[in-house]
Amino acid sequence: MKILQLLLISLLFTACNVKPKPINYGSDACHYCNMNIVDQQFASQLVTSKGKAYSYDAIECMVHSLQEEFSDVEMAYQLIADFNTPGNLIDAKSASYLVSDKLPSPMAENLSGYKSEDDAQNKQLEFGGKIYNWDEIQSHLKRG
Repeated sequence: MKILQLLLISLLFTACNVKPKPINYGSDACHYCNMNIVDQQFASQLVTSKGKAYSYDAIECMVHSLQEEFSDVEMAYQLIADFNTPGNLIDAKSASYLVSDKLPSPMAENLSGYKSEDDAQNKQLEFGGKIYNWDEIQSHLKRG
């Protein structure tokens, strides 16, 4: 009986683990636009404080979802793909963003994310465009 209780307690703690979930590229669908998540350079993910993960095919989909659906939901993680290391999700709030017509993203906002401002500036030298921080990119993408 004690083994069963221990097993149930450990299962409970495992189930309540709040962390990002792996994105299954090519088969997972974007929570916002329902397109398949294919490109590892543009994916993003939200994880609520309760542990529910929502994956997106583009940073702009995640931002719109935050603005329209999750404005009152506490998030444990807001993650974006680092353009320079595809598949590597980084903190959205500390990232830098580049909007460049010469660097198209899946939802046509021409938005890519970078681990550092230096990385974004290097891409800007190559592709042109404008660099934003987290607050600025949210304002840039605001609808209405």
